[in-house]
Amino acid sequence: MTRNQGRHRFSRRTKLTAGVTGLALTIGLAVAISTTGDQGTAQADGADISLFADITKQQRNVREPRPQRGASTGTFTVDCGRNENGHFNPDNFIAQPGVRNGAEHLHDYVGNVSTDADSTNESLLEADTTCKNGDKSAYFWPVVRIDREDEDEEPGQPAAAEVECPDVRRKLRDVPRQAKAEVDRNLQAMNDQIAEANGKLEDAAEVDDPEFVNNAVLRPLRDKRTTSIERITEAIDRVGPRPRGLKRLAPCTVKDGDANDAKVAEAAQEAEADAPEKGDGKSASDENELPGNEGEIQRPEVVNITFRGSPAGKVEPMPQFLRVLYGDAKVSTNGPKNARNSWTCTGFEDKVLMNKYPICPEGSKVKRVHDFASCWDGENTDSANHRDHIVYPNGNGECPRGFKAVPQLRISLTYDIPRDVQVAGQYAVDAFPQEEHNPFSDHDDFANVMSEEIMNRLVQCVNSGRRCRE
Repeated sequence: MTRNQGRHRFSRRTKLTAGVTGLALTIGLAVAISTTGDQGTAQADGADISLFADITKQQRNVREPRPQRGASTGTFTVDCGRNENGHFNPDNFIAQPGVRNGAEHLHDYVGNVSTDADSTNESLLEADTTCKNGDKSAYFWPVVRIDREDEDEEPGQPAAAEVECPDVRRKLRDVPRQAKAEVDRNLQAMNDQIAEANGKLEDAAEVDDPEFVNNAVLRPLRDKRTTSIERITEAIDRVGPRPRGLKRLAPCTVKDGDANDAKVAEAAQEAEADAPEKGDGKSASDENELPGNEGEIQRPEVVNITFRGSPAGKVEPMPQFLRVLYGDAKVSTNGPKNARNSWTCTGFEDKVLMNKYPICPEGSKVKRVHDFASCWDGENTDSANHRDHIVYPNGNGECPRGFKAVPQLRISLTYDIPRDVQVAGQYAVDAFPQEEHNPFSDHDDFANVMSEEIMNRLVQCVNSGRRCRE
């Protein structure tokens, strides 16, 4: 079968690299399994080599406006992690609310843990978050994948399957001193549980039972983790505020090895019966991804979420539930008006932004820089085209008449893409099929669900010229 037929192998096309939570199998969460689908529609299969360019041969095109008198020069950076909890789906509740697989490509999420097609202001406000400061905003962008074609399908030593679980420790903010010893004991117990489960997975290759992974590994592991999480919750509750949302971290996944392709795939299909129909926002179902969006998902090495001020003056608070889009996911259809140059390399951020995939020099890493619009109409949190209510300032950083400057969101994503992969044109961003992985279709989405308290801290920090991190 040729590459442009959109072939998917469960072991390679859906597993995550760099320690990212596998999309192979979930108990209690939705399951992500790539499917061959309609192989005649795999138009997005791989990016053309002409879409890659050596960044060292590009002319400088980044010019920041000079700050005027009274400019707001501070920054406010929010630590929301790197999607360690494996929150993926092909939805977009801003552009296509209520439509499952509306994006037709997979999104990477940080911040609000419940985000999916059915998200509402109310559901977002009630959900937990990965942001350390409690910011419940939704931040999401299309994943980047490496596709080395059939290089890893040659005969050889099969990759070992392993269990990957959400990081409970990271969700525990400011554990009271009186509870720390008991919390640490249970966290260590959870590490031991994962090691035990990985030992059981080694036996899976010798067991001719597609339910072995579910019955003998993941369900018992989930139950043990649930018990440990309950003990952690009770220990903290006795001496401080009760932690919320920990139980949802009990289910784990399996990142499968080649030796278990058939068994794990069959088990994963059976496990879908355990997945909730909506609301978990964790991953795509087996009918969600187009064949062309394939390869190994790359978790960003660095996710930087920073709000900046205005070079033309002070900024005002964003309204809660403000929706903002960056870029245009359908640039080939809509034209370049809303598309943005997003691609660069570390060390070149203040010099070059490209609409092609960069080939970086040795020691430099692939980077996406997404600067959102920051001039708000002062009234609406959204608009019919999701753009008219918030627009970009002019070249001097000034907002149009009738618009107010609000903090500008910049999301920067840094990836450890091997240079040989860059040179060979073997990485690409997920896209609608008609885009054929066009890097100019890169985009990003944001919904502000910050509390008034956090937003006020943000604005005060930016307007006072400080550098704040939370």
